[in-house]
Amino acid sequence: MAPQTKLWEFSVANYETTDVVLVGGGIMSATLGVLLKELEPSWNIVLLERLDQVAQESSNPWNNAGTGHSALCELNYAPAATDGTVSTSKALGINEQFQVSRQFWATLVEEKKLKDAQWINPVPHMSLVFGDAHSKYLAARNEAFKAEKLFERMQFSTDPEQIRQWAPLTMEGRDPSVPVAASWSPEGTDVDFGALTQNLVNYLVSQGIEVRYGQEVTNVTQESDKSWTINVQNRLRKGDSSKIRAKFLFLGAGGGALHLLQKSGIKEGKGFGGFPVSGLFLRNTNEATADLHNAKVYGQASVGAPPMSVPHLDTRYVNGKRSLLFGPYAGFKTNFLKQGSLLDLPRSLRLDNLYPMMKAGLDNMDLTKYLIGELLKNQESRVRSLREYYPEAVGGDWELITAGQRVQVMKKDAQKGGVLQFGTELISSADGSIAALLGASPGASTAVPIMLRLVQQCFPDRFSTWEPRIKELVPAFGTKLNDNPQLADEIMSHTARVLGINN
Repeated sequence: MAPQTKLWEFSVANYETTDVVLVGGGIMSATLGVLLKELEPSWNIVLLERLDQVAQESSNPWNNAGTGHSALCELNYAPAATDGTVSTSKALGINEQFQVSRQFWATLVEEKKLKDAQWINPVPHMSLVFGDAHSKYLAARNEAFKAEKLFERMQFSTDPEQIRQWAPLTMEGRDPSVPVAASWSPEGTDVDFGALTQNLVNYLVSQGIEVRYGQEVTNVTQESDKSWTINVQNRLRKGDSSKIRAKFLFLGAGGGALHLLQKSGIKEGKGFGGFPVSGLFLRNTNEATADLHNAKVYGQASVGAPPMSVPHLDTRYVNGKRSLLFGPYAGFKTNFLKQGSLLDLPRSLRLDNLYPMMKAGLDNMDLTKYLIGELLKNQESRVRSLREYYPEAVGGDWELITAGQRVQVMKKDAQKGGVLQFGTELISSADGSIAALLGASPGASTAVPIMLRLVQQCFPDRFSTWEPRIKELVPAFGTKLNDNPQLADEIMSHTARVLGINN
């Protein structure tokens, strides 16, 4: 490990100074905070959260799918080519990333830096499709993945009785004349990212990191010495404002990160825009019903739907209680955060992103049509969608909840002018003094590899001295488990044992 030295030292009158400021109290800031504290214990870190608790936006368990995205069941990560062949590369990459997150979490549990792993539970992951064409695709997907180490336990069936054993609620009352096909992966998980975030933040506090609530960052400005001045407004005490100087600044504020990235003025942030999509879910908290379903069942996305809108019937564990969740249904509001302002979208418009956003919008008219269709749905039509996956569902047993806001990234593109970017986008300045994270799924599940990439990009001169500790935290760091079967067995069985998710 590198000598425990300050990132830098200076004193400025009327300014508070610190080494690192993390904006946003979600899984990303919490993960980066723990990682930096493990690599440089002497650095002073301040975490600023605009609400009165951490993990109340995208990391809140009711605001995300909690799937533990490992591409075992998400069909959009394994597209079929025009000739019917299925590519495994994207799914493999996402699974590898999730294995990195699992290793990091397991090490923290093993070193007693997280008190337990009750925020992760074993829940098999399934894909379920209907009709001959989709069944043919799922069979081709299964064939493509058979040779991949990380997917070797995945099973495939077109037998209704076998599928009934895997997920009884999906088959009871189903029309037997409609062909069905399913894949089933026993190593799937459900993750309560809200509880995990709180655990990570509790550890940070125990290490002397200050977490400040009700603190809204209103502006960020780079100084001549490359440090950043962060203007902060106290939302809990009107008129109370402050300024912090930090050498490194991370904008991990979910949908709120785009505005701050724009205010930073860095050239790497030019041309980025965001399009907000609201999420709605149907929730059933009847434990008797939840006990009849132990799976995360993902289907095929509707035409024009973004990847995060793939329908799924999930077993969820939130605060230790089991329930069912179905959705998502899309909506549209112009706020970038669930507890944000309806002016967020218009305020994000800039001369440098107007053209890319218009081009991306024109090239994705099917998304617009999809959103209009979703907005026209009522409770009855939502329950009809639910019954495609749970034929005997009783509408009155399900309540409609509003999930988090997702801001789809739009960015400039040399060839198309502008593109809609699904997934997450890590943006950092050339001098490594600031980084921002935009985007959505698979997000939280891949927080650890994303933050490792950030560390490598922003601190290249320190990375080699940090690498030994990184390899303690992530034992297979830099290695693809899918290409190393023996190591994969060792790592995956070890993390499963430590996290209590043997399945």
